[in-house]
Amino acid sequence: MKAAVWHGKRDVRVEEVPDPSLKHPTDAVVRITSSGLCGSDLHLYEILGPFMTPGDILGHEPMGVVEEVGDEVANLAPGDRVVVPFQIACGDCRMCRQGLQTQCETTQVREQGMGARLFGYTKLYGAVPGAQAEYLRVPQAHYGPVKVPEGPADDRYLFLSDVLPTAWQAVEYAGIPEGGSVAVIGLGPIGDMCCRIALHRGAGQVIGVDLVDERLRRVRERGAEAVDLRAEKDVAAAVRDRTEGRGPDAVIDAVGAEAHGSPVGKLMQTIGGLLPGRLAEQAAGKAGVDRMSALYTALDMVRRGGTVSVIGVYGGAVDPMPLLTIFDKQLQLRFGQANVRRWVPDILPLLEGEDVLGVDSFATHHLPLERTPEAYEMFQKKADGAVKVVLEP
Repeated sequence: MKAAVWHGKRDVRVEEVPDPSLKHPTDAVVRITSSGLCGSDLHLYEILGPFMTPGDILGHEPMGVVEEVGDEVANLAPGDRVVVPFQIACGDCRMCRQGLQTQCETTQVREQGMGARLFGYTKLYGAVPGAQAEYLRVPQAHYGPVKVPEGPADDRYLFLSDVLPTAWQAVEYAGIPEGGSVAVIGLGPIGDMCCRIALHRGAGQVIGVDLVDERLRRVRERGAEAVDLRAEKDVAAAVRDRTEGRGPDAVIDAVGAEAHGSPVGKLMQTIGGLLPGRLAEQAAGKAGVDRMSALYTALDMVRRGGTVSVIGVYGGAVDPMPLLTIFDKQLQLRFGQANVRRWVPDILPLLEGEDVLGVDSFATHHLPLERTPEAYEMFQKKADGAVKVVLEP
């Protein structure tokens, strides 16, 4: 089959690789019909190379049709249309029963000290072959895949794999009071969807913050206010001015490790990638430093007694945290990978009938799998108005 394969920093190729097959009775094989390109994939493209191995298959936002199931997968049959969550969880352990599927005790990568295995996402998360491919082996298929109806185009359901539950959890963790205010820093796919979900769930004021014209336009058209970083000397002050001077009730950091504004952080990330093999992995894993300007801005911006919800991916091990500010402002912080299966029952009804979240037109680009290298470059450079790219084998 053809698949998007990692070969190094900014080096993604589409190559022929062996077809996947069933290895365990709880496996399924899915023929991929759509696979999203995620902002988290750009971390692999740029700064998390020390945890990758040439030949790794990328991608963790799959949708497709079941081709084959193992003997212990009674809930699926060949021909079923499914969306596959980006994390691999068993559904039966103590963590899964609490709705913490990203901490699944069956699939935890204990040798790395990490949580549940993820598709296509570094040795830290199990080096499981990913979904930017023609076929995908799905472990724990008796629990993970979500069956969806025939009829609508893939985009109606594809974003259940990651974008929708990730944004939903970010808004849930933000704890926005009814009719309250929230600022979303970073308006890529997750931040954009956070704005849509917050508005749908009754937030009285939603403010999106970014520096890309297309992204600002998209949230403005959906009913949110938009603040352009390029036009503000102090963006936290600008947002406070829009919220009666005190700051929003909650702030969502949807940027993460690759925020703009910190040349020192950029240098530290780059140095890790220049070291050879095992040294690079050790440097990134034990001395990694993120560019934390988005998180610092969130802590500055939020009102006293408010909540900061962090859904952007951070990977640093020695990041300096402004603990005095957090303590003095009596803030609540919520972090974590989205627990996809936890939120599916809340989201799935919103995908029936009217397109209340705008998922049908959410993707800006649909490209064939063969153009994956072009898709990565375009998405990283934010060229051609790229906000969300869907690959189609």
